[in-house]
Amino acid sequence: MGKNQLNHLAIIMDGNGRWAKARKQPRVAGHYAGMNNVETIALAADKLGVKVLSLYAFSTENWARPKEEVAYLMNLPVRFFDKFMPSLMKNNVKVNIMGYLNDLPKKTYDVVQRAMRETADNTGLVLNFAFNYGARKEITSAMKELGGMIESGSITSQEITEEMISDRLMTANFGQYRDPDLLIRTSGEQRLSNFLLWQLAYSELAFSEKYWPDFNEKDLQGFVGNFAKRHRRFGKVDESDS
Repeated sequence: MGKNQLNHLAIIMDGNGRWAKARKQPRVAGHYAGMNNVETIALAADKLGVKVLSLYAFSTENWARPKEEVAYLMNLPVRFFDKFMPSLMKNNVKVNIMGYLNDLPKKTYDVVQRAMRETADNTGLVLNFAFNYGARKEITSAMKELGGMIESGSITSQEITEEMISDRLMTANFGQYRDPDLLIRTSGEQRLSNFLLWQLAYSELAFSEKYWPDFNEKDLQGFVGNFAKRHRRFGKVDESDS
């Protein structure tokens, strides 16, 4: 795969609504098409050797969308896992859902818990959905936990390290793969939208003009190939540049 090994790939799946509008269809049709594309890209990422694929599915800010659209989005995990669970099991995919899951409707909560439970023993690609997730809220939660430890006297503020913060974020269970190597955002927009703000500190960023439902395996291969050739310095000086 070239110089850089892509272990953790993060994708902001953007453009479903505009994809539908361009076809004179309702926004929910775009979300359905986007849902179907998840399996395609997940299996393609698996073939490329990706260990963790994090997909931004629903943010803590998305509740402000029209009620009908939110209701549809809340039902998408039910439809997704009903349709694709056999394929996920066949391909040894492990499902992880990170976010504020207790705020989800019961039906949505139950299905995401079941998906994680049924795939818990799978050892292949980790398909990680960020659902009702927001990075600022995630970091705030970590700070509250550390603040509580200071109040109880178990640590002092001077003892807080970056590692301790990382250990209290929702990606902590990915171990050495907790921080994405590459972030791709579809639809031409170039912003992070409150996604993995701490974890993306040294990630490579890439942007596709395509709407998410049109983003295909060949597109992914192109971005991964480009990533493999990039010089990742992590703030240090590359001797070859001097």
